[in-house]
Amino acid sequence: MHILSANDLSLNDINKIFLIADQISSGKSFKVKKFLTLFFEKPSTRTRLSFEVAIARLGGSSSYIDSSTTHMSRGESIEDTSKILGLYSDFIAARLYNHKDIKTMAEYSSAQVINSLTDLEHPTQALADVYTMKKYKKLKSGKVAFIGDIAANTANSLMLVASKFGMKISLIGPKKYNPNSGIIKIAEENNKDFNINITDSIKEGVKDADFIYTDTFVSMGQEVEAENRKKLFAPYQLNSSVLKIAPSAKVMHCLPAHRGEEITSDILDGKQSIVWEQARNKLIINEALLVFISSNKK
Repeated sequence: MHILSANDLSLNDINKIFLIADQISSGKSFKVKKFLTLFFEKPSTRTRLSFEVAIARLGGSSSYIDSSTTHMSRGESIEDTSKILGLYSDFIAARLYNHKDIKTMAEYSSAQVINSLTDLEHPTQALADVYTMKKYKKLKSGKVAFIGDIAANTANSLMLVASKFGMKISLIGPKKYNPNSGIIKIAEENNKDFNINITDSIKEGVKDADFIYTDTFVSMGQEVEAENRKKLFAPYQLNSSVLKIAPSAKVMHCLPAHRGEEITSDILDGKQSIVWEQARNKLIINEALLVFISSNKK
């Protein structure tokens, strides 16, 4: 079973993963004595470490491979590299620039491939996000406001997982800056009750939100656009003025945070922030995900 998109998991699958995560949180131990290769083209702190710790806790082992140190940097095709990774691994957690490459990896590898971030999606992050939310709000009646780069991979996967539960979501960004229409279509097909609002108005989008979520304004691979993107999204900083619109909302950020850009320190470290709990849950969810897919080889 490959997890290339958040939509590769049904609502039933996600609930099973969340149940396993609850059991892990309560102290139950699982065993998955298998080998995980982390094949990354992009830097990582939380995703890399959480997968390494997760497989170790399960009794397995892992190896981290920076793609720039492999023969792909000298011209070996991703098809051939994927075949080799599959020969040596049970799981591959891949962090790649292009989403099409992770599809190729899954096609040519005999191992189970997990999308650990591409330019289109970040499904393991979305699972950790929604798992964190369910502690604070019944998901079906919950509303999340995503503010800033509403076309980001994080927003895409969050939409897909939130839609499974029928959550309301507001995407709040600059006028004429549009989220991924293909992802929205899939989310709407997932659940006829899925409620999405796209707006450039912070006041309109954040009102009545249970969760306010932001992410970096400049994702990896977008460095050449950095100055333009910072100017474009600057009015959408998550700060105390925004929080006054929904004073009981919980604050979320997938990290790393650029303090003073997309979020201010007083909000990131404030009493309404659940950012560090969200980060901790990445470990729990990745451990639960490995347990789940190890028993689902479809």
